[in-house]
Amino acid sequence: MKALAAVVREAKGDFIIEEVDVDDPRPDEVLVRIVASGICHTDIAVKNQDINIPLPMVLGHEGSGVIEKIGSAVTHLKVGDHVVLSGDSCGHCHSCLEAKTAYCDEFVGRNLMGLRGDGTSPLNQHGKPLRGRFVGQSSFATYSLTPARSVNKIPSDLPLELMGPLGCGLTTGAGTVLNALRPPSGSSVAVFGVGTVGLAAIMGARLAGCATIIAVDVRRSRLDMAAELGATHCIDAGSQNPVSEIRRITGRGADFSAECSGVPVAVRQAVDCLARPGWCAQVGATPGGIEIPFSMDNIGLGRGIKGVVMGDSVTQTFVPYLAELHRNGQLPYDKFVKYYDFADINQAVHDSAVTGEVIKPILRM
Repeated sequence: MKALAAVVREAKGDFIIEEVDVDDPRPDEVLVRIVASGICHTDIAVKNQDINIPLPMVLGHEGSGVIEKIGSAVTHLKVGDHVVLSGDSCGHCHSCLEAKTAYCDEFVGRNLMGLRGDGTSPLNQHGKPLRGRFVGQSSFATYSLTPARSVNKIPSDLPLELMGPLGCGLTTGAGTVLNALRPPSGSSVAVFGVGTVGLAAIMGARLAGCATIIAVDVRRSRLDMAAELGATHCIDAGSQNPVSEIRRITGRGADFSAECSGVPVAVRQAVDCLARPGWCAQVGATPGGIEIPFSMDNIGLGRGIKGVVMGDSVTQTFVPYLAELHRNGQLPYDKFVKYYDFADINQAVHDSAVTGEVIKPILRM
């Protein structure tokens, strides 16, 4: 069948909306009519080749939509289901069998190369394969052929066009706090970088009952949003030293931190600001090839850093949980969303990545 897709063909090039051919579903696949898709920092990083993976490709990995066809082996989904899409996994490696699908042994091949696990693509153009399986979905398109393992069913009475970011940004941020760090009630958390993922971490810390929730960023507007969503303190990293300010606020350092910006200096600060014992979750994507020195005098006394992918979440249960939190007013991420028509994808990228005036752009297909 035919679909429209936003194709990026060269580093830093614009997205170009083109017609593509979509395969019929294989036994383990589902065809989803995409209603909307969030734009994530990772999509932009690949477009600009800060994350150097092959182009051309159809990006997008925060898709929401309606199932139109299902493969013969899919039994837990049906045509007409409202769904949110997330990443792919093999289902049989050690990590997958332990319900840690974000750490699948085949993660890179299945999610970053834009191809199925067997090296084929579900999209073709002019008779030639076009990489169209980015993070299990390539949702910058009117249709997505995705593995059933990447599909998360949600109630049909929820606003479907808003739900896509639950599949990545919200799951990553909230999950990092609730699933990976698990701060006890009354503890302190510092969040570095309060874009979508960082704001989700702020809301997760509030849900966990943290007493001190510190937001760190260089944009005043984002700090103001963090305060509205639950941050008890805000630090402007452009004019203040985050480490000394966090120690002053807490009296000893933060019990936990989440680094959500990928800025190398912030990674070091997110560890240096910790109390003893203390854990930093590294979530933000740093530029390729970056090495960051740490003081072993600091780490050796009971501080540590751990990389976290997708908030250590099992999306099939965590995404519906977050959807219910939003329904109940406990995850009000609609406060920092702005909608764009699919045709305006390049304007949406500009407003998010260049001017920074929009935190979470969502494309309506």
